Amino acid sequence: MLIRPMQTEKAYSEQTKRTYIFKVPLSASKQAIKATVETTYQVSVISVRVLRRKGKATRFSRGKHAYPGTAYRQGKHFAYVTLKDGDKIKVFDEEPTEDAKTAESKTKAIKTSDEKQNEETKKAGLFARRRTGRRGDK
Repeated sequence: MLIRPMQTEKAYSEQTKRTYIFKVPLSASKQAIKATVETTYQVSVISVRVLRRKGKATRFSRGKHAYPGTAYRQGKHFAYVTLKDGDKIKVFDEEPTEDAKTAESKTKAIKTSDEKQNEETKKAGLFARRRTGRRGDK
């Protein structure tokens, strides 16, 4: 069974209470969710709460003079899994990779060079004009 941890602000706040939110298939049972989480992440599950969200209603037209119809988007199934004290799943606090570190250092270098140019133009008393796209330069 494929389960995906949710990476939202609510999930982050629930993580402080040792509760993790997973998006699960509509046919998943609590026992199956518990077994999958325990085998995938090697943790001990205390409880599983399941939430089903009905799909939103969307309107569509059946033609120029016909009465518009209503269809529903697919429903969603979420599982709130509470872990034993001391167990943890790394969802948010993952270590950055080497590629991310090098990209971050490059952006810092670009920012510093831009800041230097801005300081030089301010010292010279020159102000860069920006284009608005409507009436030329302003």
